[in-house]
Amino acid sequence: MTHKRVLIADDLMEVLDAVVALLQDSFNVVAMASDGRSALAAVLKLEPDLVVLDISMPGMTGIEVARELKCRGNKTKIVFLTVHEVL
Repeated sequence: MTHKRVLIADDLMEVLDAVVALLQDSFNVVAMASDGRSALAAVLKLEPDLVVLDISMPGMTGIEVARELKCRGNKTKIVFLTVHEVL
């Protein structure tokens, strides 16, 4: 069985590690990115089936990355995942 290719983007290493641990048995994690510009470049280069984007990242937000991917006609599926501290 061929696993779907996924790229994970989050500016917190703890979150990146946790998401990789959760997905690695069911997906082929092809890359990780810690900022929006790197995520955009990696998606365009690697063309994964799925990208998991943090909403709040430096450089470009996940929403900006998603918007740019759609403007370019990229077919990668997008899932937003974000962590915010509750006060």
